[in-house]
Amino acid sequence: MHGSAVPDTDTVALSGWGRTAPTVARLRSPATAAGVAAALRSAGTRGVVARGLGRSYGDAAQNAGGTVLDMTALTAIRFIDAGRGLVSCEAGVTLDTLMRVLLPLGWFVPVTPGTRYVTVGGALGADIHGKNHHVSGAFSRHVRSLELLTADGTVHSLTPEQQPELFWATAGGMGLTGVILSAQIELLPVQTALMSVDTERASDLDDLMDRLEATDHRYRYSVAWIDLLARGAATGRAVLTRGDHATLDQLDPGGRGDPLEFRTSRLPSVPRGIPGGLLSAATVGAFNELWYRRAPRERRGQLQKLSRFFHPLDGLPDWNRVYGREGFLQYQFVVPYGAEATLRRIVESISRHRCPAFLAVLKRFGAGDPGWLSFPSPGWTLALDIPAALPGLGPLLDRLDDEVLRAGGRIYLAKDSRLSPESLARMYPRLDDFRELRARLDPRQRFTSDLARRLSL
Repeated sequence: MHGSAVPDTDTVALSGWGRTAPTVARLRSPATAAGVAAALRSAGTRGVVARGLGRSYGDAAQNAGGTVLDMTALTAIRFIDAGRGLVSCEAGVTLDTLMRVLLPLGWFVPVTPGTRYVTVGGALGADIHGKNHHVSGAFSRHVRSLELLTADGTVHSLTPEQQPELFWATAGGMGLTGVILSAQIELLPVQTALMSVDTERASDLDDLMDRLEATDHRYRYSVAWIDLLARGAATGRAVLTRGDHATLDQLDPGGRGDPLEFRTSRLPSVPRGIPGGLLSAATVGAFNELWYRRAPRERRGQLQKLSRFFHPLDGLPDWNRVYGREGFLQYQFVVPYGAEATLRRIVESISRHRCPAFLAVLKRFGAGDPGWLSFPSPGWTLALDIPAALPGLGPLLDRLDDEVLRAGGRIYLAKDSRLSPESLARMYPRLDDFRELRARLDPRQRFTSDLARRLSL
């Protein structure tokens, strides 16, 4: 593509990964930084927001009546310093690409969420976290610098030390400070493309929290699948999976031929038109029972592929279609350590409501991150997928919001699709600072989104 040309498309309906509340916007697909700037200059009064692979669950990368920039053509890897463990790349590069390029060199991305199909720009804009937050923090902690195009057309080179306010407003800022064009990222050294994994069952929520609290410090990565349909003495039963990157001496001699080969597998894509009622309390309850019973009571040191440990659902393309035409919501919150009673009440409420959630995980967060709207803070975080058509879902989540607020917790904006502005203001103490910086930087609010309008960001 030549120069700053920006291909036009017809207006399209866009939604988040949850496939709820689609809105129509003009989609532009620039292939260069100059093209991004041209698209910004030509954006109308409804403004513009950048979009990567659309893996935010709600409305963060939608802009009803405005412009959406598809950033996935900005895929240049500018340099790799294999000696120091640094990579510089454009914002449209995906974590999947980085893994395939960097693993043969003995390096891994510092933080990955439950999917590797996330762009670097999206990872920064949402300040993603992974199974290693208690050790490594969120993604932005490993970013040495970034380039940001702001509303006046200026490209800023930001570091945590230079222009720290704009850097930390951008990390977790959901694309509302400007368009991230590129980033330089510190990497994690690894010896193999395998994980050494310990698995164990927890009989109930108290048993699970005790195990996590007592031994999480031994592991780089830790996550628990939790059965939110279990009741009575089994409420909150779980399968706990923890581990670290396998070293060469943990491999059998026959498995050392190409220890850094990145192996993945893919099933056929989920077809369109799945009936919305397929995921009921009965069907998910049966799945949860089978999943829990098949898990080992205790197994140590199993070698697993990276893709199986970190991204099991990536092997099932378009898995979000499983929830049918109505789509689904992902609800993720964190409550502080010391609020275990709140976490217990929330788990019991979800169980009583018979929420058919087979994708539900509990983790422990470490120290909070510097991003003004970054989600993680020290405490317990629970994430679950819920069919959007579940009767009584709105009132249930409103009650859970109240529990989270009373405990001093918060909701993750990259997963949200229904939080109120009033609740948001009580969850994020630096929200006023963020709004004030946006007003100075972008007085006409050229960068905006459905999420920004809904939450008065």
